[in-house]
Amino acid sequence: MIHELLEIGPHVTALPIVHGRGDFAWEVRRLMLKHQFDCVAVPIPPSFQTEVERAILNLPVPSVVFQRDAPDFSKPWQPTDQDSEASLNDEPEDLEDLDRESGASFVPIDPCQGVIAALRTAMGDHIDRHFIDLETARYNPNARSLPDAYALKKLPIERFAAAIVPHVRAPDDQQWRKRIDYMAWQLRELSVDYKRILFVCSVLDWPWIRQSFNNRELEQPENEATTDPQTFQIETDSLYFSLGELPFITGLYEQARRELDSDENLSIDGLKELLIASRESYTAEYKNRARKITPKLLSQCLKYIRNLTLIDNRFTPQLGTIITAAQQVAGDGYALHVLETSKQYPFTDSLGLPEVRMSIDQAAFPIDATPEFSDEILDVVSRLPGPPVVLSQIELIPKPDQGQMRDWKQKWNPHSQCSWPPEDDLIESFRRTVIDRAQEALGADLAQTEKFTTSIKDGIDIRDTVRHWYDGEIYVKVLPPTQGKLDCAVMLFDSPADPREYPWRTTWFAEHKNESTLAFYATDFSEQPVGPGICLGTYGGALFLYPPIAIPDIWGDPRLDFATTMEERLLGAACLHSECPHIALVCAGQPGQAWKQLAKKFKKTWIHLPLSKFSDSTIQQLRMVHVLNGKDIRSYAADFIRKV
Repeated sequence: MIHELLEIGPHVTALPIVHGRGDFAWEVRRLMLKHQFDCVAVPIPPSFQTEVERAILNLPVPSVVFQRDAPDFSKPWQPTDQDSEASLNDEPEDLEDLDRESGASFVPIDPCQGVIAALRTAMGDHIDRHFIDLETARYNPNARSLPDAYALKKLPIERFAAAIVPHVRAPDDQQWRKRIDYMAWQLRELSVDYKRILFVCSVLDWPWIRQSFNNRELEQPENEATTDPQTFQIETDSLYFSLGELPFITGLYEQARRELDSDENLSIDGLKELLIASRESYTAEYKNRARKITPKLLSQCLKYIRNLTLIDNRFTPQLGTIITAAQQVAGDGYALHVLETSKQYPFTDSLGLPEVRMSIDQAAFPIDATPEFSDEILDVVSRLPGPPVVLSQIELIPKPDQGQMRDWKQKWNPHSQCSWPPEDDLIESFRRTVIDRAQEALGADLAQTEKFTTSIKDGIDIRDTVRHWYDGEIYVKVLPPTQGKLDCAVMLFDSPADPREYPWRTTWFAEHKNESTLAFYATDFSEQPVGPGICLGTYGGALFLYPPIAIPDIWGDPRLDFATTMEERLLGAACLHSECPHIALVCAGQPGQAWKQLAKKFKKTWIHLPLSKFSDSTIQQLRMVHVLNGKDIRSYAADFIRKV
């Protein structure tokens, strides 16, 4: 049974909704499928009916029905700068000149719009539809901040609406008051012909329509003169400004409708789908440079989104919250893909209609529109306004377009290149960490165990103590003195490596005493410019010698021609130039027999450190190498270099 709170008359059921929210559109469909109605009334003027219903037939491709404001003759004519001085005292030749500042109102044909969902369902079930709002020459919007629609998951809609009533202010605008009275009057008229009427309206209008409906002294306001509406298709890039939900989430609702899947929880589950889809496009673009967006990282991102959303006193996050969390957890690169994916809508077939480009409260119309709209930029308002749009500022370094990249490539000087100091410091810090861990591993291999007597030496050996539990003795570790320092480390990030993927092979010498001599193989940096005089490559493997020494370029050294792979040449160079008997080796798997024989030939020993012992995000950051076209580029490089 329908709750009595929603009954505003013996034959009228009002369904108060928040416009532009998928949860309310789902609630509208649920109510219409559960109960039988013989009429659906909506708060849109009758002049829109033909165009709106025709546009609904084009769904899931969204569109917008615009109506130009009628001329306002109550205001005196004010000439603009385009009028000549001679005509300032003349009467305007065209009556439209009386209203140069007019805008337009529109009805968004949005699948997640509750009113559109009601009309769409009624058309499919051949239920009579009536557009009962007042015809107005200029529409004054009535948008207010409203509770989050996710509350419908825990509350029935009548309790949701009742909780809002104490906070809904009475109509203080004359047009709003007239619209309330007119819709109430029309509902009275419909009650004569229909027995079960569903009226879908804004939760802000519902209590006052109910009040006017029961007012015995109600008088019908008069309609105003209006212009003919026109339907436009929306440019794909501006769907975000016309749809209530994110275009990606709206697409999921339509896909669920097409495949007969459940869409009850898509407002939240769609967020998870968004993050996963963004991960796929992010990985496809950055490939081996991409951070591993693991389930654990996604869980942290979702938790971050939840916390930011609660701070904003909301249940469901806004786009700015999602982007901020993605940036903080996984970097700018992933955040940009989340932003781009959120604006993707799968159903963008051409309808043969003129396309309009929309932004916040403005629309740019094409030249092939009707004379009222042709080649104009107008201020526009929605006749089904949802919660006000909140702007947020997020600093993301955008990806350069193809024209910029081509221009940067042409201006590159091949005879001048250097590294970026922050990256040098980062990888040198990592080298020190690798050396320290290698020395610890070397000492652990030579550790001995003895029974505790008077000193615990280098700590209690838990393993041997448990092993000899039966005799009650405690065993302690005895570590030998340090066997000297390590002066060489080899890091193989990608092995086995494809030579075609890593064509850039070179040896760099230290700029100062705190840097190592570095030899490496990497991707071709010239193929990925990220700024003027700034390119990006990715290490496949690297050799570090510290303290720095002058060595021949290992890629042209004939003494290393025995190597058949890039990894073997790096390892051979390490054995050739290292003065210590032990060399730190960081790679995914254990050194094979061939590598051990190579070290034995030079009387060296590998100290293997698994790559898995280090953070994936750290490794991905280390593999990035930005090449600058001269030291002067360092002064502004930070403005173009971003974390992937």
